[in-house]
Amino acid sequence: MTTRSRLVVLHHPLIQHQLSILRNRRTRGDAFRRAMRRISSLMAVEVTRDLKLRRKAVATPLTNTWGYSLSERVVVIPVLRAGLGMVEGFVGVLPEARVGHVGLYRNEETLEPVEYYTKFPRDLQSSLVLLLDPMLATGGSSDAAITFLKGRGARRIRLITLVAAPRGVGKVAKDHPDVTVYAASLDRKLDAAGYIVPGLGDAGDRLFGT
Repeated sequence: MTTRSRLVVLHHPLIQHQLSILRNRRTRGDAFRRAMRRISSLMAVEVTRDLKLRRKAVATPLTNTWGYSLSERVVVIPVLRAGLGMVEGFVGVLPEARVGHVGLYRNEETLEPVEYYTKFPRDLQSSLVLLLDPMLATGGSSDAAITFLKGRGARRIRLITLVAAPRGVGKVAKDHPDVTVYAASLDRKLDAAGYIVPGLGDAGDRLFGT
């Protein structure tokens, strides 16, 4: 795991293995979705290492002992559409988590985000919010989603992405210096069309076959 400012790059071998499957242009359909679920589960473990615990009594088949349970509320919020591919992996690891949604699309000419749907659980203010957005390119969509969440009371937000471009990381760091970004890779750049290079293409299109 490498930390750079508010960016944490997760170098776990299993994460990097699944990322390579996602990058491969020959990975299609269900194989792409499976790899997305697997990498999301692995990343969920990494980004929740510091969750607070509550001590509690546990009766084993042999005796009584002490164990632990989570003492924090966690809310998982995918940025539609591509973020949906990461939800199953996260809730598989965090079954107690609640799930909200934020719908944004990128204007193909201006590259700016346009909101079309938001639905969040209550009590965001007292929850750890995990925002799932597989591609951090220009940073516009993620930045806007974080702004929406803060407007609804969220105070502790972590952004989880698969591949990030320096421009997107810089935008989030500038506008939301309190938000840590977790990524499987910090890629080189954006191309003229605003896509991450080397990237993995359009995650939403590859997930849903569009």
